[in-house]
Amino acid sequence: MERNFETVMIEQCAPVLASLKPAGLFRYETRDCADLARRVKNWNTQLNPKGLRVRVLKGCVLNHRYLVYVYRESRLTAVLADGFLRQEGYHLPAERADCTAWLTQLSRRLCCSAEFPHEIGVFLGYPLSDVVGFIENSGRNFTCCGCWKAYGDPQAAQRHFAQLRKCTAVYLRLFHSGTPILRLAVAA
Repeated sequence: MERNFETVMIEQCAPVLASLKPAGLFRYETRDCADLARRVKNWNTQLNPKGLRVRVLKGCVLNHRYLVYVYRESRLTAVLADGFLRQEGYHLPAERADCTAWLTQLSRRLCCSAEFPHEIGVFLGYPLSDVVGFIENSGRNFTCCGCWKAYGDPQAAQRHFAQLRKCTAVYLRLFHSGTPILRLAVAA
């Protein structure tokens, strides 16, 4: 069943629109690839001035499912610059100031692997300690679980998860009462 692109974007990426996270990801199902391409182009035109970008990272025309990535390039570049991705086999040109090379390699890994690459947590703005903890523990031994599995201070993680859930609830309420996404997107 196809769901409205904008509703799914708010449900899954409200903290990105609010500038609480550098990036978010959602699955969108549609049989109309051309419409999806138009939507992505349209949202980039509208959201780029606010520092946001929209990109399809993975798509399958057979099952009509697409992974759509919404991100703030300036914040994502800062998060990705710590060298962790090089340890995970990403080859990054030193002169690139944007995240295009990282996202292209992530897209290839998503398309070529049956499993989600675990480093995707870094691309979604999860704390590096949680991404490393997940990889080292094979997803077990976490201290708490919310928007992702946390491996550090469970109280701090729960506060952060509560902040993200509250943001999503507020954005959904505003969106459903008629506030357009462009007004909800914070310029950063």
